[in-house]
Amino acid sequence: MQHGKYRFIVGFLAVPLGLYALFVIWPFIQSIYYSFTDWTGLSPEFEMVGLANYERMLDDDIFWKSLQHSLLFALLLPVVTIGLALFFSFMINVGGRRRRGGPAITGVRGSSVYKIVYFFPQVLSIAIVALLFAFAYNPDSGAINSLLRGIGLGELQPLWLGDPDLALWCVMAVLVWSTTGFFVVLFSAGMASIPAELYEAALLDGADRVTTFFRVTLPLLWDTVQSGWVYMGILALGAESFAVVQIMTTGPGGPDYSTTVMVLYVYQKAFRDGQAAYATTIGVALLVVTLAFSAVVLRLGRRERLEY
Repeated sequence: MQHGKYRFIVGFLAVPLGLYALFVIWPFIQSIYYSFTDWTGLSPEFEMVGLANYERMLDDDIFWKSLQHSLLFALLLPVVTIGLALFFSFMINVGGRRRRGGPAITGVRGSSVYKIVYFFPQVLSIAIVALLFAFAYNPDSGAINSLLRGIGLGELQPLWLGDPDLALWCVMAVLVWSTTGFFVVLFSAGMASIPAELYEAALLDGADRVTTFFRVTLPLLWDTVQSGWVYMGILALGAESFAVVQIMTTGPGGPDYSTTVMVLYVYQKAFRDGQAAYATTIGVALLVVTLAFSAVVLRLGRRERLEY
């Protein structure tokens, strides 16, 4: 059985590892290399400029604004999204009242319908979601201001995406709405695998719903929550935030750079301004931020593994 074992393992791993190195590791190495050049992205010619791009980045006020917004996304979006998803999942699976002749542990009435409703935004492309909310936020003909006028709050007509103080929060609300359903389904699957006997024992000991959640559900679901936290942070720093900001905001990234995030700034410098080398420099900074975020979450969330 041991004969040729390592050749068998290497044979299976060689192709996927080679593809990963070619399409993931090598582009990272190229980006770091080009960040030390003056490459425009439009010509094969470039020269080495040392740390000039990094010095420019440290003096770039727009970069610091985009970094601030990206960090805000990475810190707040996972908290809100994961918190809402845990609450909805708990109510769907465990939060219902006991029915006569039914099991002691059950979800609220219509829980299967709620799962479909919560997951519905995941069926839509993020581009479609961003377009729908861009129309809803329109200060003149949008659904939100029209509703405010309909209920007698016509004097309260925010500009929403046109207000530098509100635009970023409007974008964050869209990201929360579009991603919560995915985590509701993810956490619901995890909660469904927790033995009902544990919940029944907690009820016999007099535990209420809040105590049951924090003492039973959350510890047993912690690995899933931690993975979801990292995944949500990567979405907030990457493609999801780029798509919403690019489609919804003026500029995009406005007004007055109030919604510019790092991934959007990379795109603008590379494809709008023809400064590919500087864009890769910002991309390297984004890579460092993403790795640091993941490392911090995994380190702070480390705890003894519970089995059942």
